Amino acid sequence: MAASRTQLLFRFELLWWLLTTLVAAGVLLPVFTFSTGFPFYADNLIFIVTFITLSRYIFLLPHTFLAGRQYLKITLFFLSIPFIFFLVQQLNGFQTYMDENGQEALVGEMSYEKTNAIAGYIRSEMLLFGVGSIISAVLFPIRMLISVWRRRNLGKE
Repeated sequence: MAASRTQLLFRFELLWWLLTTLVAAGVLLPVFTFSTGFPFYADNLIFIVTFITLSRYIFLLPHTFLAGRQYLKITLFFLSIPFIFFLVQQLNGFQTYMDENGQEALVGEMSYEKTNAIAGYIRSEMLLFGVGSIISAVLFPIRMLISVWRRRNLGKE
């Protein structure tokens, strides 16, 4: 017996959240392992989850639970505006912290080579997922607007 579309969408969503969890764990494992005083765990996790989730919704919208929910897309359109400002503020806070305290503040007392390697990794992955999440957060409301317009005027996604 074939599963209904709702069940398939639920399984697809669950699979993507599992994948997002695995990617976040894989990216954050070196940070947890080698960094002692890293104050940006929550921001880092938000950046990773936002980047993966919003990118997925941008490119795979017809295959998500959002596809037919017009009012939810409109609500997310308006909610994404303050969220973009939040993401920019958090990334700016990380950059300011790095500028004022240096990379040693991220990892604590280690050898010079290890400090450079781990701090470089942390900085690179924070910037990658931070900028990626901001870009996807800017594109997401545009995609929601296009989807609502297509559904209303053309009758398709």
